[in-house]
Amino acid sequence: MSATIRDNSGSISRHGRTNGASPSSRLKYAVFLLIGLMMAYVLWHFERFLIDPTHPVWQHYEPFKWLLLPHGVAGACALFLAPLQFSNRLRRRFLPLHKIIGSIFVIAVFILGPVGIYIQYMDEGQGAARSFTWETVIQAGLLMTTTAIGLYFALQRRITQHRQWMIRGYAVALSFVEVRVILGLTGLDQPLDWHVIETIVWTCTAMALLVADIANQVYERRSGRAAPA
Repeated sequence: MSATIRDNSGSISRHGRTNGASPSSRLKYAVFLLIGLMMAYVLWHFERFLIDPTHPVWQHYEPFKWLLLPHGVAGACALFLAPLQFSNRLRRRFLPLHKIIGSIFVIAVFILGPVGIYIQYMDEGQGAARSFTWETVIQAGLLMTTTAIGLYFALQRRITQHRQWMIRGYAVALSFVEVRVILGLTGLDQPLDWHVIETIVWTCTAMALLVADIANQVYERRSGRAAPA
């Protein structure tokens, strides 16, 4: 009579046979599919100017255009690499790669935060309120703090707490995408209204940790169901 070992990537027999993805894995795939669609929409709707040097939005970015490269690269690393960190299979089979990607994510976060604050400060000269700069300070602070705590727990080999805090950090990072999706789908991005944008950014930032903790609770409950009794 063979025993069956279950984990979050599916049910695996003693002989290594995979019996299919667990409900936790299917939910995780669905969430990351949604995130991928959101990112694709943002790239298509908001970031096409990057391949069009004549786009009028470059006038807005002129005062800090050279900061867009480190800000954009760091943001892309944080947003696109983080989902790989939540792959149980990747972590089990390629632990050194998991650590390398994690290191890149941490470095990216600590570039993204300060550069983002400075860019928002520069936007005050184009009509943004000082309160928007303070919101960016809070958002960047949350991103860097949650990531730093996640790194601390990783170094302490407290993996459950590490995962929970990295989920919180990624939820804060995703607010960058969520704001643009809301603006684009509702049409609130045109004409430019700093007060509207600031309100949406504050809302997404305020909701980030709540959404992350809901995700953590769902993950733990589903992981518990998938574990053997």
